[in-house]
Amino acid sequence: MSKSILITGAASGFGKIVAFDLAKKGHKVIATAEVYPQVSDLIREAKKLGIKLIVDKLNVTDKRDIDYIVDKYDVDILISNAGIMEGGPIAEQPLDLIRYMFDVNVFGGLQLSQGFIKKWVEQKKAAKIVFTTSMGGLWTVPYVAAYCASKHAMESIAEGMKTELTPFNIKIATCNPGVFETGFNDRGVDTIFRWYNPEKNFTPPSVFDETAESLSNQLDPQAMADAIVNVALDDNSNFRNVHPKETEDYIKQLQADAWIAKS
Repeated sequence: MSKSILITGAASGFGKIVAFDLAKKGHKVIATAEVYPQVSDLIREAKKLGIKLIVDKLNVTDKRDIDYIVDKYDVDILISNAGIMEGGPIAEQPLDLIRYMFDVNVFGGLQLSQGFIKKWVEQKKAAKIVFTTSMGGLWTVPYVAAYCASKHAMESIAEGMKTELTPFNIKIATCNPGVFETGFNDRGVDTIFRWYNPEKNFTPPSVFDETAESLSNQLDPQAMADAIVNVALDDNSNFRNVHPKETEDYIKQLQADAWIAKS
């Protein structure tokens, strides 16, 4: 059965792959992007590939954009995928960068969800929200702790919604990617060097080499996109969906170890 599905952050990465794959399956897909040049690029690429896709502008930090999108589209599924990563040692990271990251990753996704949830409740409509969070929503990766904090926040929000919206037949799920080669992780590491100065900051620059090295064996993003598609379309999906399985196992072990870790 064809669904109407809106995806945020569809200009690149998982969002674009998922939008194209769902459209190929015959679903009505509204792919949204932050700025008009991204909208134009998506339209051109979809046309070139022969994919039927609705593309619209949505900056999740702009309430006018959110109100416009919620009013314009009736959807069955919202895939809240838009996000950014600002990297750096949390003890030194500029607070304005952290605040903006929370605006995008937390408050933007929450405000858009609230808009659709209110509409669904008024319509008495069964619906679903899938939040793209991160493996960093379940444990804290050094030197991207603030980013992980934003994803921890979304995990908590999603879990609260899951319980609170059950009476309204609105389902909630999260998808937690491991390290996939979408360019997102690399951009996150690059953001550090837009403010970090080894002559002024006390964190030694050598630690960032280790962070960059951890990105040398990233996975094919298609596998994660497939997982997101499956979760979105499955009425009985798990609430939490970590991929790949090796990352899930690693996180579970870290969470167990946290109970005996020393300060």
